[in-house]
Amino acid sequence: MNSPRIEVDLAKIRQNTKVLTGRLKARGISVLGVTKAVCGNPVIAQAMLDGGVSGLADARVSNVQRMREAGISAPITLIRTPLLSQLTDVVESCGSSYNTERRVISALAAASTDLGINHGIILVMEAGDMRDGILPKDIISIAKYVAGLQGVTLKGIAANFACFSRVPPDQQKMVLISEIAKDVEAQCGRALEIVSGGNSSNIPMALSRSNLARINELRIGEAILLGVDPVSGDRIPHLHTDAFVLIAEVIEMNDKSDIPLQPQELPKGSRLQIVRHYESGNRVIISVGQQDTDCLGLTLPSGMTHLGSTSDHLVLRMSHSEVGVGTKIRFGMNYSALMRAMATPNVQISFLHPPRSLRTRKLKPAHSHLNLV
Repeated sequence: MNSPRIEVDLAKIRQNTKVLTGRLKARGISVLGVTKAVCGNPVIAQAMLDGGVSGLADARVSNVQRMREAGISAPITLIRTPLLSQLTDVVESCGSSYNTERRVISALAAASTDLGINHGIILVMEAGDMRDGILPKDIISIAKYVAGLQGVTLKGIAANFACFSRVPPDQQKMVLISEIAKDVEAQCGRALEIVSGGNSSNIPMALSRSNLARINELRIGEAILLGVDPVSGDRIPHLHTDAFVLIAEVIEMNDKSDIPLQPQELPKGSRLQIVRHYESGNRVIISVGQQDTDCLGLTLPSGMTHLGSTSDHLVLRMSHSEVGVGTKIRFGMNYSALMRAMATPNVQISFLHPPRSLRTRKLKPAHSHLNLV
């Protein structure tokens, strides 16, 4: 099988999903499986659904359309405020969307009315991440505005944590979100279906005895896919951390420690860098580079050290010589590395342990290379 490629163990994704959805259900919390890191890959999305998520979530309409074209009919929420240029696509492919702007909400209502579709609105509150979000003092007025529109329904409120500012959630924030939800209900005269308290960063708190107040939904991607807490990077107990493996090939192997490097004065403002003289050891060149993944987000095999990377090459130092040209090297990936590797057309994707239905079902994958093993 060709390389570079990502090997995806669907059984481990299903198991991670089953563990998390089961434990969170016991606390009255449903889970949306977030597919943006895998570009809305329908095979992986189906594994999440098979594992028990109540619906899917993505930040890009093109990813949602890919899942719809593959035959996925489960509820899908757009978790980034819609682009004004994509409103028809949003309404046709997503049952609900996250919103922060009155102008966009008004345009969504008009598009929904024209199409004869009722679209769900979830208002995103700024709770400390300092990215997208409505200030708490403005939530009530915008909620009232949504409640008065035709074509849309106010379904809930949501907050986000640990994405831009890296500020983790806490009990105080969960209580604040819940109190605002209660105020919205009182002012608008209707119950909110969804009070979404965050994402994978909420899991340690959600699985503890912390007070979650009204929180009844979380959007989970990284914890399902990689089995880790995105804040600490620690493994979440009972979850697999190796559902995704990047496999790349050795294309050169030499000991270049004796090559003299002449000091050079670089032009002012130059982006070039002088490579220092490394200690002796085999220099291994791998067939993957910055176009393909976040090379600093790869977990290296034992005995290998990261020296650097260019657009098409990863340069490692190896303390032993057990590999040679043509050897396939297996790397773990963090979220950044996974996201970039899944997005590039130069990296193939192969699936381990697909359900039988996928072997005969026609799928349109994230990009053209799809192998069911």
